[in-house]
Amino acid sequence: MPSPRKPGEQSGKPGKQRDAFFDNAKYLAIVLVAMGHAWEPLKGDSRILEGLYTVVYTFHMPAFIIISGFFSRSFDARPDRLKRLITGVAVPYIVFETAYPLFKRVVDHTPDQDISLLDPWYLTWFLCALFIWRLTTPVWKLVRWPLPLALGIAMLASASPEIGDDLDLQRVLQFLPYFVLGLSMKPEHFQLVRRRSVRILSVPVFAAALVVGWWAVPRMNTAWFYHRDAAQELGAPWWVGPVMVLAMFGCSLLLTACFFAWVPRRRMWFTALGAGTLYGYLLHGFLVKAGDYQGWFDHAWLHRPLGEILVTTLAAAAVTLLCTRPVQRVFRFAMEPRMEWAFKQDAAELARERQKTEQREREKVSVGFLGP
Repeated sequence: MPSPRKPGEQSGKPGKQRDAFFDNAKYLAIVLVAMGHAWEPLKGDSRILEGLYTVVYTFHMPAFIIISGFFSRSFDARPDRLKRLITGVAVPYIVFETAYPLFKRVVDHTPDQDISLLDPWYLTWFLCALFIWRLTTPVWKLVRWPLPLALGIAMLASASPEIGDDLDLQRVLQFLPYFVLGLSMKPEHFQLVRRRSVRILSVPVFAAALVVGWWAVPRMNTAWFYHRDAAQELGAPWWVGPVMVLAMFGCSLLLTACFFAWVPRRRMWFTALGAGTLYGYLLHGFLVKAGDYQGWFDHAWLHRPLGEILVTTLAAAAVTLLCTRPVQRVFRFAMEPRMEWAFKQDAAELARERQKTEQREREKVSVGFLGP
Protein backbone atom coordinates (compact mmCIF):
# COMPACT_ATOMS: atom_id res chain seq x y z
CA MET A 1 0.00 0.00 0.00
CA PRO A 2 1.68 3.13 -0.95
CA SER A 3 2.01 5.45 1.98
CA PRO A 4 -0.25 8.53 2.04
CA ARG A 5 1.00 11.32 -0.17
CA LYS A 6 0.48 15.03 -0.11
CA PRO A 7 -2.22 16.35 -2.46
CA GLY A 8 0.28 17.92 -4.83
CA GLU A 9 2.52 14.90 -5.24
CA GLN A 10 2.82 12.60 -8.21
CA SER A 11 5.66 10.32 -9.18
CA GLY A 12 7.58 11.47 -6.15
CA LYS A 13 7.82 15.07 -7.41
CA PRO A 14 6.02 17.89 -5.59
CA GLY A 15 3.97 20.47 -7.37
CA LYS A 16 2.29 18.14 -9.84
CA GLN A 17 -1.36 17.20 -9.86
CA ARG A 18 -2.20 13.66 -8.76
CA ASP A 19 -2.73 11.19 -11.60
CA ALA A 20 -6.27 9.79 -11.35
CA PHE A 21 -5.10 6.49 -12.82
CA PHE A 22 -2.92 5.64 -9.83
CA ASP A 23 -5.53 6.67 -7.27
CA ASN A 24 -8.13 4.59 -9.11
CA ALA A 25 -5.77 1.61 -9.22
CA LYS A 26 -5.00 1.84 -5.50
CA TYR A 27 -8.69 2.07 -4.57
CA LEU A 28 -9.73 -0.87 -6.76
CA ALA A 29 -6.82 -2.95 -5.46
CA ILE A 30 -7.71 -2.27 -1.80
CA VAL A 31 -11.30 -3.31 -2.52
CA LEU A 32 -9.96 -6.61 -3.89
CA VAL A 33 -7.77 -7.01 -0.79
CA ALA A 34 -10.75 -6.56 1.53
CA MET A 35 -12.91 -8.91 -0.52
CA GLY A 36 -10.17 -11.54 -0.49
CA HIS A 37 -9.87 -11.37 3.29
CA ALA A 38 -13.64 -11.68 3.63
CA TRP A 39 -13.61 -14.74 1.37
CA GLU A 40 -11.05 -16.61 3.47
CA PRO A 41 -13.55 -18.06 5.99
CA LEU A 42 -15.98 -18.98 3.18
CA LYS A 43 -13.86 -20.26 0.32
CA GLY A 44 -13.49 -23.81 1.67
CA ASP A 45 -17.14 -24.51 0.82
CA SER A 46 -17.06 -23.23 -2.76
CA ARG A 47 -14.64 -24.28 -5.45
CA ILE A 48 -15.70 -21.33 -7.59
CA LEU A 49 -15.05 -18.86 -4.77
CA GLU A 50 -11.68 -20.43 -3.99
CA GLY A 51 -10.72 -20.29 -7.66
CA LEU A 52 -11.67 -16.60 -7.77
CA TYR A 53 -9.71 -16.06 -4.54
CA THR A 54 -6.66 -17.66 -6.15
CA VAL A 55 -6.85 -15.39 -9.20
CA VAL A 56 -7.24 -12.24 -7.09
CA TYR A 57 -4.31 -13.21 -4.87
CA THR A 58 -2.16 -13.63 -7.95
CA PHE A 59 -2.16 -9.91 -8.75
CA HIS A 60 -3.71 -7.63 -6.11
CA MET A 61 -0.62 -7.30 -3.87
CA PRO A 62 1.82 -7.27 -6.81
CA ALA A 63 -0.18 -4.35 -8.24
CA PHE A 64 0.07 -2.46 -4.94
CA ILE A 65 3.77 -3.18 -4.59
CA ILE A 66 4.58 -2.12 -8.15
CA ILE A 67 2.82 1.21 -7.56
CA SER A 68 4.69 1.56 -4.25
CA GLY A 69 7.98 1.05 -6.05
CA PHE A 70 7.03 3.50 -8.78
CA PHE A 71 6.35 6.24 -6.21
CA SER A 72 9.58 5.42 -4.35
CA ARG A 73 11.84 6.30 -7.30
CA SER A 74 12.89 9.64 -5.81
CA PHE A 75 13.60 8.27 -2.34
CA ASP A 76 17.06 8.97 -0.98
CA ALA A 77 18.62 9.64 2.41
CA ARG A 78 17.48 13.26 2.47
CA PRO A 79 16.27 14.11 6.00
CA ASP A 80 12.74 15.14 5.00
CA ARG A 81 12.20 11.86 3.15
CA LEU A 82 13.56 9.81 6.04
CA LYS A 83 11.21 11.66 8.39
CA ARG A 84 8.27 10.86 6.13
CA LEU A 85 9.31 7.20 5.99
CA ILE A 86 9.38 7.05 9.77
CA THR A 87 6.11 8.89 10.38
CA GLY A 88 4.21 7.37 7.43
CA VAL A 89 5.43 3.76 7.62
CA ALA A 90 7.45 2.93 10.76
CA VAL A 91 5.14 4.62 13.27
CA PRO A 92 1.92 3.09 11.82
CA TYR A 93 3.69 -0.29 11.91
CA ILE A 94 4.43 0.07 15.62
CA VAL A 95 0.93 1.34 16.39
CA PHE A 96 -0.95 -1.40 14.53
CA GLU A 97 1.49 -4.16 15.42
CA THR A 98 0.52 -3.31 19.01
CA ALA A 99 -3.18 -2.65 18.35
CA TYR A 100 -4.00 -5.94 16.58
CA PRO A 101 -2.81 -8.25 19.41
CA LEU A 102 -4.54 -6.02 21.99
CA PHE A 103 -7.72 -6.23 19.91
CA LYS A 104 -7.44 -10.02 19.90
CA ARG A 105 -6.96 -10.06 23.66
CA VAL A 106 -10.14 -8.08 24.23
CA VAL A 107 -12.47 -9.43 21.53
CA ASP A 108 -11.27 -13.03 21.38
CA HIS A 109 -10.62 -13.25 25.14
CA THR A 110 -7.03 -14.44 24.72
CA PRO A 111 -5.04 -12.66 27.46
CA ASP A 112 -1.89 -14.58 26.56
CA GLN A 113 -1.68 -13.03 23.05
CA ASP A 114 1.87 -11.68 22.73
CA ILE A 115 2.90 -8.33 21.29
CA SER A 116 6.05 -8.54 19.20
CA LEU A 117 7.45 -5.89 16.88
CA LEU A 118 9.67 -8.53 15.27
CA ASP A 119 6.83 -10.79 14.10
CA PRO A 120 4.43 -8.81 11.86
CA TRP A 121 0.86 -9.72 12.66
CA TYR A 122 -1.79 -10.11 9.96
CA LEU A 123 -1.69 -7.01 7.70
CA THR A 124 1.29 -5.20 9.20
CA TRP A 125 3.81 -7.23 7.19
CA PHE A 126 3.34 -4.82 4.30
CA LEU A 127 4.46 -1.82 6.35
CA CYS A 128 7.51 -3.71 7.54
CA ALA A 129 8.32 -4.73 3.96
CA LEU A 130 7.74 -1.22 2.57
CA PHE A 131 10.07 0.26 5.18
CA ILE A 132 12.86 -2.17 4.23
CA TRP A 133 12.27 -1.86 0.48
CA ARG A 134 12.28 1.92 0.54
CA LEU A 135 15.44 2.08 2.64
CA THR A 136 17.20 -0.07 0.03
CA THR A 137 16.00 2.06 -2.89
CA PRO A 138 19.40 3.79 -3.42
CA VAL A 139 20.99 0.35 -3.80
CA TRP A 140 18.57 -0.72 -6.54
CA LYS A 141 19.12 2.57 -8.35
CA LEU A 142 22.86 1.98 -8.22
CA VAL A 143 23.24 -1.60 -9.48
CA ARG A 144 23.36 -2.38 -13.20
CA TRP A 145 20.66 -5.12 -13.33
CA PRO A 146 18.32 -4.51 -10.40
CA LEU A 147 15.40 -6.74 -11.45
CA PRO A 148 17.45 -9.90 -12.20
CA LEU A 149 19.27 -9.40 -8.89
CA ALA A 150 15.99 -9.00 -6.98
CA LEU A 151 14.59 -12.13 -8.66
CA GLY A 152 17.73 -14.04 -7.71
CA ILE A 153 17.34 -12.99 -4.08
CA ALA A 154 13.67 -14.02 -4.11
CA MET A 155 14.54 -17.40 -5.59
CA LEU A 156 17.21 -18.04 -2.97
CA ALA A 157 14.82 -17.01 -0.18
CA SER A 158 12.19 -19.48 -1.42
CA ALA A 159 14.67 -22.31 -0.85
CA SER A 160 15.90 -21.07 2.55
CA PRO A 161 13.59 -22.02 5.44
CA GLU A 162 16.33 -20.90 7.87
CA ILE A 163 15.29 -17.29 7.24
CA GLY A 164 12.54 -17.74 9.82
CA ASP A 165 9.62 -15.47 10.68
CA ASP A 166 11.41 -12.39 12.03
CA LEU A 167 10.14 -9.25 10.25
CA ASP A 168 8.36 -11.62 7.84
CA LEU A 169 11.54 -11.65 5.76
CA GLN A 170 10.29 -14.40 3.45
CA ARG A 171 7.56 -12.08 2.21
CA VAL A 172 9.91 -9.12 2.13
CA LEU A 173 12.35 -11.00 -0.09
CA GLN A 174 9.88 -12.94 -2.25
CA PHE A 175 7.80 -9.82 -3.04
CA LEU A 176 10.96 -7.72 -3.55
CA PRO A 177 11.05 -8.12 -7.40
CA TYR A 178 7.70 -6.35 -7.74
CA PHE A 179 8.96 -3.34 -5.79
CA VAL A 180 12.18 -3.22 -7.81
CA LEU A 181 10.16 -3.50 -11.02
CA GLY A 182 8.10 -0.48 -9.92
CA LEU A 183 11.32 1.42 -9.23
CA SER A 184 12.51 0.65 -12.75
CA MET A 185 9.30 1.70 -14.49
CA LYS A 186 8.57 5.02 -16.16
CA PRO A 187 5.18 6.69 -16.79
CA GLU A 188 5.21 5.55 -20.41
CA HIS A 189 5.30 1.91 -19.30
CA PHE A 190 1.90 2.36 -17.68
CA GLN A 191 0.67 3.95 -20.90
CA LEU A 192 1.44 0.71 -22.75
CA VAL A 193 -1.08 -1.31 -20.74
CA ARG A 194 -3.74 1.38 -21.00
CA ARG A 195 -4.17 0.94 -24.76
CA ARG A 196 -7.47 -0.31 -26.18
CA SER A 197 -5.86 -3.43 -27.67
CA VAL A 198 -4.53 -4.47 -24.24
CA ARG A 199 -7.95 -3.95 -22.66
CA ILE A 200 -9.53 -6.21 -25.25
CA LEU A 201 -6.86 -8.91 -24.87
CA SER A 202 -7.17 -8.81 -21.08
CA VAL A 203 -10.73 -10.21 -21.23
CA PRO A 204 -9.80 -13.69 -22.55
CA VAL A 205 -6.69 -13.67 -20.34
CA PHE A 206 -8.77 -13.14 -17.21
CA ALA A 207 -11.31 -15.71 -18.40
CA ALA A 208 -8.52 -18.25 -18.87
CA ALA A 209 -7.11 -17.35 -15.44
CA LEU A 210 -10.46 -18.06 -13.81
CA VAL A 211 -10.64 -21.45 -15.50
CA VAL A 212 -7.09 -22.29 -14.43
CA GLY A 213 -7.85 -21.07 -10.90
CA TRP A 214 -10.90 -23.34 -10.68
CA TRP A 215 -8.87 -26.27 -12.04
CA ALA A 216 -5.99 -25.64 -9.60
CA VAL A 217 -8.10 -25.57 -6.43
CA PRO A 218 -7.67 -29.26 -5.50
CA ARG A 219 -4.23 -29.50 -7.11
CA MET A 220 -2.27 -26.54 -5.69
CA ASN A 221 -1.48 -25.24 -2.23
CA THR A 222 -2.89 -21.71 -1.91
CA ALA A 223 -0.03 -20.81 0.44
CA TRP A 224 2.25 -20.33 -2.58
CA PHE A 225 0.36 -17.11 -3.32
CA TYR A 226 1.18 -15.64 0.12
CA HIS A 227 4.97 -15.82 -0.45
CA ARG A 228 5.53 -16.28 3.27
CA ASP A 229 7.09 -19.77 3.31
CA ALA A 230 10.04 -21.56 1.78
CA ALA A 231 9.38 -24.54 -0.49
CA GLN A 232 10.45 -27.04 2.18
CA GLU A 233 7.89 -25.57 4.62
CA LEU A 234 5.17 -26.27 2.04
CA GLY A 235 6.25 -29.92 1.69
CA ALA A 236 8.06 -29.46 -1.64
CA PRO A 237 11.70 -30.06 -2.65
CA TRP A 238 13.97 -27.01 -2.39
CA TRP A 239 14.27 -26.56 -6.15
CA VAL A 240 10.50 -26.07 -6.49
CA GLY A 241 10.81 -22.75 -4.65
CA PRO A 242 12.88 -20.92 -7.30
CA VAL A 243 10.74 -22.40 -10.07
CA MET A 244 7.55 -21.22 -8.38
CA VAL A 245 9.00 -17.74 -7.80
CA LEU A 246 9.62 -17.34 -11.54
CA ALA A 247 6.28 -18.91 -12.50
CA MET A 248 4.32 -16.78 -10.03
CA PHE A 249 6.20 -13.66 -11.12
CA GLY A 250 5.23 -14.24 -14.75
CA CYS A 251 1.58 -14.99 -13.94
CA SER A 252 1.33 -12.04 -11.54
CA LEU A 253 2.77 -9.60 -14.09
CA LEU A 254 0.37 -10.82 -16.77
CA LEU A 255 -2.72 -10.41 -14.58
CA THR A 256 -1.45 -7.14 -13.10
CA ALA A 257 -1.07 -5.74 -16.62
CA CYS A 258 -4.65 -6.84 -17.38
CA PHE A 259 -5.84 -5.21 -14.15
CA PHE A 260 -4.07 -1.93 -14.98
CA ALA A 261 -5.56 -2.05 -18.47
CA TRP A 262 -9.07 -1.81 -17.03
CA VAL A 263 -8.33 0.86 -14.41
CA PRO A 264 -10.11 4.09 -15.46
CA ARG A 265 -7.82 6.93 -16.51
CA ARG A 266 -10.22 9.77 -15.74
CA ARG A 267 -11.51 11.00 -12.38
CA MET A 268 -14.26 8.81 -10.95
CA TRP A 269 -16.44 9.04 -7.85
CA PHE A 270 -13.89 6.87 -6.02
CA THR A 271 -10.70 8.58 -7.25
CA ALA A 272 -10.28 10.70 -4.11
CA LEU A 273 -10.44 7.51 -2.02
CA GLY A 274 -7.16 6.37 -3.57
CA ALA A 275 -5.33 8.76 -1.22
CA GLY A 276 -6.73 6.88 1.79
CA THR A 277 -5.93 3.30 0.88
CA LEU A 278 -3.51 2.85 3.79
CA TYR A 279 -6.39 3.67 6.14
CA GLY A 280 -8.68 1.18 4.45
CA TYR A 281 -5.94 -1.45 4.40
CA LEU A 282 -5.06 -1.31 8.09
CA LEU A 283 -8.52 -0.63 9.52
CA HIS A 284 -10.55 -3.22 7.61
CA GLY A 285 -8.48 -5.92 9.31
CA PHE A 286 -10.25 -5.16 12.61
CA LEU A 287 -13.64 -5.82 10.98
CA VAL A 288 -12.50 -9.10 9.41
CA LYS A 289 -10.87 -10.29 12.63
CA ALA A 290 -13.90 -9.27 14.70
CA GLY A 291 -16.07 -11.39 12.41
CA ASP A 292 -13.67 -14.29 12.80
CA TYR A 293 -13.45 -14.01 16.61
CA GLN A 294 -17.19 -13.54 17.08
CA GLY A 295 -18.23 -16.33 14.71
CA TRP A 296 -20.02 -14.09 12.23
CA PHE A 297 -18.85 -16.25 9.34
CA ASP A 298 -20.15 -19.45 10.92
CA HIS A 299 -23.75 -18.91 9.82
CA ALA A 300 -24.60 -21.59 7.27
CA TRP A 301 -26.48 -19.25 4.93
CA LEU A 302 -23.34 -17.14 4.45
CA HIS A 303 -21.68 -20.17 2.86
CA ARG A 304 -24.25 -20.24 0.06
CA PRO A 305 -24.03 -18.16 -3.14
CA LEU A 306 -26.28 -15.34 -1.93
CA GLY A 307 -24.45 -15.20 1.39
CA GLU A 308 -21.09 -15.05 -0.37
CA ILE A 309 -22.34 -12.20 -2.56
CA LEU A 310 -23.56 -10.34 0.52
CA VAL A 311 -20.22 -10.75 2.33
CA THR A 312 -18.38 -9.56 -0.79
CA THR A 313 -20.60 -6.47 -1.08
CA LEU A 314 -20.26 -5.62 2.61
CA ALA A 315 -16.47 -5.97 2.46
CA ALA A 316 -16.27 -3.61 -0.54
CA ALA A 317 -18.60 -1.09 1.12
CA ALA A 318 -16.73 -1.21 4.44
CA VAL A 319 -13.28 -0.64 2.97
CA THR A 320 -14.69 2.17 0.80
CA LEU A 321 -16.01 3.89 3.92
CA LEU A 322 -12.67 3.44 5.69
CA CYS A 323 -10.86 5.28 2.87
CA THR A 324 -13.00 8.42 3.20
CA ARG A 325 -11.73 11.77 4.50
CA PRO A 326 -13.71 11.74 7.80
CA VAL A 327 -12.06 8.43 8.72
CA GLN A 328 -8.69 9.81 7.67
CA ARG A 329 -9.15 12.80 9.96
CA VAL A 330 -10.02 10.58 12.93
CA PHE A 331 -7.07 8.20 12.50
CA ARG A 332 -4.45 10.58 11.14
CA PHE A 333 -2.75 10.61 14.55
CA ALA A 334 -1.79 6.96 13.97
CA MET A 335 -1.26 6.93 10.19
CA GLU A 336 0.36 10.30 9.53
CA PRO A 337 1.40 11.74 12.90
CA ARG A 338 3.03 15.14 13.09
CA MET A 339 6.24 14.47 14.99
CA GLU A 340 8.38 17.57 14.56
CA TRP A 341 9.24 17.28 18.26
CA ALA A 342 11.04 13.98 17.60
CA PHE A 343 13.47 15.24 14.95
CA LYS A 344 16.32 17.68 14.76
CA GLN A 345 15.70 20.47 12.30
CA ASP A 346 17.84 20.10 9.21
CA ALA A 347 20.38 22.90 8.68
CA ALA A 348 19.38 23.26 5.02
CA GLU A 349 15.73 23.49 6.01
CA LEU A 350 16.54 26.19 8.58
CA ALA A 351 18.44 28.12 5.93
CA ARG A 352 15.46 27.91 3.55
CA GLU A 353 13.12 29.18 6.26
CA ARG A 354 15.45 32.09 7.08
CA GLN A 355 15.62 32.94 3.38
CA LYS A 356 11.81 32.94 3.12
CA THR A 357 11.54 35.16 6.20
CA GLU A 358 14.08 37.62 4.83
CA GLN A 359 12.25 37.68 1.50
CA ARG A 360 8.95 38.49 3.24
CA GLU A 361 10.62 41.28 5.21
CA ARG A 362 12.08 42.77 2.02
CA GLU A 363 8.65 42.66 0.37
CA LYS A 364 7.11 44.48 3.35
CA VAL A 365 9.78 47.16 3.17
CA SER A 366 9.22 47.49 -0.58
CA VAL A 367 5.46 47.83 -0.16
CA GLY A 368 5.93 50.44 2.56
CA PHE A 369 8.33 52.43 0.41
CA LEU A 370 6.02 52.39 -2.60
CA GLY A 371 2.85 53.10 -0.60
CA PRO A 372 1.02 56.44 -0.40
